[in-house]
Amino acid sequence: MKTNLAHVCIETDDLERTEAFYRVLGLQRQFDFNNLQGDLVAFYLGFGNDTFVEVIKVAKAKPSGLIRHFAIEVDDIDEARATMIDNGIDVSDKELGLDKTWMITCEDPNGVFIELHQYTPDSLQRVGGACEVDYTP
Repeated sequence: MKTNLAHVCIETDDLERTEAFYRVLGLQRQFDFNNLQGDLVAFYLGFGNDTFVEVIKVAKAKPSGLIRHFAIEVDDIDEARATMIDNGIDVSDKELGLDKTWMITCEDPNGVFIELHQYTPDSLQRVGGACEVDYTP
């Protein structure tokens, strides 16, 4: 059984604005969904490795989505941050997480929280182990 993430779906009332945001992060439109009237109603944005973000138009965006967050791996966290700032995206400072991975965060135009990660040789995502956090559900 294949275990890769296929896609995450985001609802929006502004397809153009959402696509522009994700284009800054390096995603490109892979294919479109058009309704029977020929209107663009959704599209897939590709990461280039069979992983996608599906963006679907809704009449009215919800105040908050069902996705808590998702993460995008990047090769150069500093370059990613600079590109986002140059494009007017509000992005956090770079932090080394308890999992020994560099991270910055932002929100897309629909309020979806996004983490951008740059793995290090010691990142727990690569070497395994346990990460001790101050968290109680």
